[in-house]
Amino acid sequence: MDIVVFGANGQTGRLLTRHALTAGHRVIAVTRQPADFPLTAQDLTVAGIDVREAAAVAEVVADADAVLSTLGVSFTRQPVATYSVGTGNIVAGMRSAGVRRLAVVSSTATYPTRRHRFPVALRLLEPIITGTIGKTVYDDMRRMETLVRSSDLDWTIVRPSGLFDLAEPTDYHAGEIDPIGGFTARIDLSHYLLTLAGDRATVGKTVVVSTTEHTPTVWQMVRREAAPKPRAHPSRTAPSP
Repeated sequence: MDIVVFGANGQTGRLLTRHALTAGHRVIAVTRQPADFPLTAQDLTVAGIDVREAAAVAEVVADADAVLSTLGVSFTRQPVATYSVGTGNIVAGMRSAGVRRLAVVSSTATYPTRRHRFPVALRLLEPIITGTIGKTVYDDMRRMETLVRSSDLDWTIVRPSGLFDLAEPTDYHAGEIDPIGGFTARIDLSHYLLTLAGDRATVGKTVVVSTTEHTPTVWQMVRREAAPKPRAHPSRTAPSP
């Protein structure tokens, strides 16, 4: 399968690209900073493209079997349009080329539903984040979701919760369910995204991914997000398919 990954140089995007290559797919990894992309493989093409450039996006999706978007933007009080503008260009390019399958990553915080299975601290903290430092990001995610739903593509919207890192996939919960526990391992999210590339059962649906094993506490997540981020120097070799 020919898969295009947008946001490929983010933490989830790198995992997704690696999983897709290991599974034997051909991948185009789209990033604004191709020189920093840490993976190389025979079936990998790294495309240095800004998702806001409509013509370049249309060209890169033209021969895809599936397009998977892990676009991400850090919290900011400034206006954000990367999700909506970028996804708008992806949708337009796919329509023009006759490419059908699209899955995009959003968040359970965009349209909060039943939270009784979330920790109390997270239920208290989430409205503060979504209404202050995360407001412009979540506003744009909602615009993206509206745009995707109004398209005539074979779309799926994927809503993870608080993202954290694990070394191996878990027995995660996914589908049209209420979120559980308030956390999603990036490796579980990337694993699920890859399964969606060829999954017809989730077309036209909004789904959740919840990790319930080895999860951090709310305050561990807060401290981790507040800590300075070290500069990473990952290996530049992807595993052989």
